[in-house]
Amino acid sequence: MRAAPVGQTARVSAIAWIATGSLAAWLWLLLCQGFFWRTDVRLPHRREPVDWPSVCVVVPARDEAAVLPASLPSLLAQDYPGRAEIFLVDDGSSDGTGDLARDLARRHGGLPLTVGSPGEPPAGWTGKLWAVRHGIGLARAREPEYLLLTDADIAHAPDSLRELVAAARAGGFDVVSQMARLRVESLWERLVVPAFVYFFAQLYPFRRIGRKGTRTAAAAGGCVLLRAEAAERARIPDAIRHAVIDDVALARAVKGSGGHIWLGLAEGVDSVRPYPRLGDLWRMVSRSAYAQLRHNPLVLAGTVAGLALVYLVPPAAVITGAVGGDTVTAAVGGLAWLVMTGTYAPMLRYYSQPLWLAPLLPFTAFLYLLMTVDSAVQHYRGRGAAWKGRTYTRPDAVPDEG
Repeated sequence: MRAAPVGQTARVSAIAWIATGSLAAWLWLLLCQGFFWRTDVRLPHRREPVDWPSVCVVVPARDEAAVLPASLPSLLAQDYPGRAEIFLVDDGSSDGTGDLARDLARRHGGLPLTVGSPGEPPAGWTGKLWAVRHGIGLARAREPEYLLLTDADIAHAPDSLRELVAAARAGGFDVVSQMARLRVESLWERLVVPAFVYFFAQLYPFRRIGRKGTRTAAAAGGCVLLRAEAAERARIPDAIRHAVIDDVALARAVKGSGGHIWLGLAEGVDSVRPYPRLGDLWRMVSRSAYAQLRHNPLVLAGTVAGLALVYLVPPAAVITGAVGGDTVTAAVGGLAWLVMTGTYAPMLRYYSQPLWLAPLLPFTAFLYLLMTVDSAVQHYRGRGAAWKGRTYTRPDAVPDEG
């Protein structure tokens, strides 16, 4: 048998070592990253309070006429035993969002609705948070015990508010947030959306978020029940007025001021916004991806390298090992790919998607890698992060989130 050339042996050996590093990373993620891959973190134990506290629902909305008919009636129809009121903030819409909201309230009835308009945000405020501030200001006159911050594209089950408040009261939480179930109907949504939630949970393991004394903090902006007293203590939203990733910044501010927070997967909270094309999903991710990395090129480089090692190396090792006859490299890469696939399967089941999508996670991760790089490119071209047509180019647009 002819021996392989020395250079080829060294090259294959290097690939095998890289694949081993990827496998080690996956074993660490599997066992030591808060069991992020499990999907059983749902609303905690709850019991109905004796006295139901008052709640004001704040909905920032900018050019949301396309989704309001599928979302706002679900808020109006909330079956809540206490006093509740909705404040929709029409933030400079050009599609009649405010008038449509009033019309829906007249036709559907239910909870009282007030539509406000904050005017143009001053320097130093991102658009959505300026709208939230205006809504909280309107709500303050009602002296609510809780604020429900929810997006205009979120539909709630009739008992959603009731369940959120019961969970907050029973657990003594200052924030109870649910990661809304995003739409998965088009091919690209099936490929990209479950992975979006999977990656988020990997960065912010839900189990750690709910523990006191840990630094891990996050919320999902589509559904955040916030104790009004905790909001004042943490100076929400003024303290996070620069934030592009406002939900994570809010959670960190509340937890940093001594609050107890909780985040889990949704039950009866769904996004109705469609992302039928890859371009739609691309814009959703790249809008804030580089802000998540604090606009730091070194962090970007480390993120790209980490994504490549964790997600791209396993299939590359399998292919390289199979072609080159290196069974060790192929086996190590295959085992890493298998662990990856196994951790992704629960999220696919949560989204009622076929499990054959799980081995395609490296392809989806490669798309996210490109989206992250594109986010950085757009930032350095002066386009920055954006919300509904408003662009923020300041390099300090996101506060230091520790």
